[in-house]
Amino acid sequence: MPRYHVYRSNQINATPQKVFDTISDFRTWTTWSPWLGAEPDAKVTVTENASSIGSIYSWQGELVGQGEIEHRDLQPGRLIKEEIRFLKPFKSKSEVAFEMELVGDGTKLTWHMRGALPWFLFWMKPQMEVFIGMDYERGLKMLKELLETGQILSETKIRGVEPVGPLRMAGVRKKYSLNDIGPSMAAMLADATEKFSKHNLPTDGEPMSVYHDFDMKSGIFDYTAGFALPESVGSVSEELSCWSLSATKALRVDHIGSYENLGNAWSAANQFARYKKLKQSKAGAFEIYKNNPNDTSPADLRTEISLPLR
Repeated sequence: MPRYHVYRSNQINATPQKVFDTISDFRTWTTWSPWLGAEPDAKVTVTENASSIGSIYSWQGELVGQGEIEHRDLQPGRLIKEEIRFLKPFKSKSEVAFEMELVGDGTKLTWHMRGALPWFLFWMKPQMEVFIGMDYERGLKMLKELLETGQILSETKIRGVEPVGPLRMAGVRKKYSLNDIGPSMAAMLADATEKFSKHNLPTDGEPMSVYHDFDMKSGIFDYTAGFALPESVGSVSEELSCWSLSATKALRVDHIGSYENLGNAWSAANQFARYKKLKQSKAGAFEIYKNNPNDTSPADLRTEISLPLR
């Protein structure tokens, strides 16, 4: 059977004991779970004693499937070991662990999953490792935000399939890893603004990013960050990369909150598309930033995500 081991780490400005107390209490999981954003109404059940060996957190929903996770070993401030049992969409068991290490005044938290796939799903291993890793990174990011600030600035709303376009934009096109997208985007939008000004192009169009391709093996995104163009604009300088979309339909998802948590909305969009068996076009998924981060609090930032469909 094809075995896998996925793990991700994050540095959290909190004591190992505080991190342990939060994770070991299954009642907190609905707050920082990287999966429930796609289906906040999924049924979640937690045993009465939520933070002891034998405690169980179970879930059931259309998008998130069905399963349960049980505390197997609790070492305060050091280690949590669990068994996760998936029931739907297929049955499997895996080992989960959270390791807490004191580093400086904070905690290095590492989240592991070890397990094996049914032999007939061997082809899913590389893809699954990538997606579990991305989910873990989102979960750790939300745990960090919760422990350091007491809240998580992220709300996802799936709007469903809606008309979109025609749409045209121009900007700067580059390739970056997932972890570098946030910092790179600000620089690319600044570069696009400078080039728009240089070529007398209007910058009052909504800022947006278009994702052309994602290399799953390397984790590299090929994307363009820039501004929507009005119909009145004709040719555009070759210094800028252009992209256009004819009138079509797209799965639309809204994200309210910090750009740091945008991955939650993208994950929800892709989960919904898979469940509904929506076929995405090759036009490129995109996000539009509906308000200005310079005069909007992170809690109120609104981003509109669209997955064009065939």
